[in-house]
Amino acid sequence: MKTRCQWCGNEPLNIAYHDAEWGVPVHDERLLFEFLILEGAQAGLSWLTILKKRENYRNAFHGFDFHRIADYTESDVKRLLGDAGIVRNRLKIESAIKNARGVIKVREEFGSLDAYLWRYVEGISKQNEWQSMAELPASTDISDRMARDLKKRGFNFVGSTICYAFMQAVGMVNDHTTDCFRYREVRQLAGLAN
Repeated sequence: MKTRCQWCGNEPLNIAYHDAEWGVPVHDERLLFEFLILEGAQAGLSWLTILKKRENYRNAFHGFDFHRIADYTESDVKRLLGDAGIVRNRLKIESAIKNARGVIKVREEFGSLDAYLWRYVEGISKQNEWQSMAELPASTDISDRMARDLKKRGFNFVGSTICYAFMQAVGMVNDHTTDCFRYREVRQLAGLAN
């Protein structure tokens, strides 16, 4: 039996996400945007709730094409509010649209969303060495800075805790506990030796 981070428990969706995605460095802009939106949608909910709705989100939000989402109108907001497959919260839906517009501006300034986000960790995944989940922070100085800057740029649902969860998801930090079988694998994926 493999040892995993305690947060995934016995839930198959959590296990699949933990084993294949969580902590793996992401540089694909569409996927970075997807995680940014999904982490914001999770606010006040469990990640499992979002995982169960992830495919519905991909369909409802046109594959997280931020160019297309940036052009959404009030009719799109109404369409999304009527979609039982996603979290039907007006503020979260509107924030996805605002954030898509913010991504376009960030890309104009930094060349890519990837370059903008990964500069917070100087382009290198931070490798933590937590012994237990109790040691993991909810936010850090880096996520505080990211949240402040994103908000300044007009992004919503990007508080420091959301930003840190995002950083964990996209591998900007490796927060697998050291006893987890994925800890060393994710270190290797980040280009670091065991």
